[in-house]
Amino acid sequence: MMKVTLDQDRCVASGQCVMAAPEVFDQRDEDGVAVLLATEPDPVHLEDVRQAAAVCPAVAIRVTAGD
Repeated sequence: MMKVTLDQDRCVASGQCVMAAPEVFDQRDEDGVAVLLATEPDPVHLEDVRQAAAVCPAVAIRVTAGD
């Protein structure tokens, strides 16, 4: 199972995560800070979420994939 965490204090509102995995991330309207929509998203989104973590300029996304 995949588990995703997002550190909103580190987020720089670049929106890269939303473009990579829109099923899992969104942005707040008022300041653009990322919002995590699912802490345990469907496994079909694993590669998209990994891509989102890889392109995050603030390294605010962590992905753990286990059993």
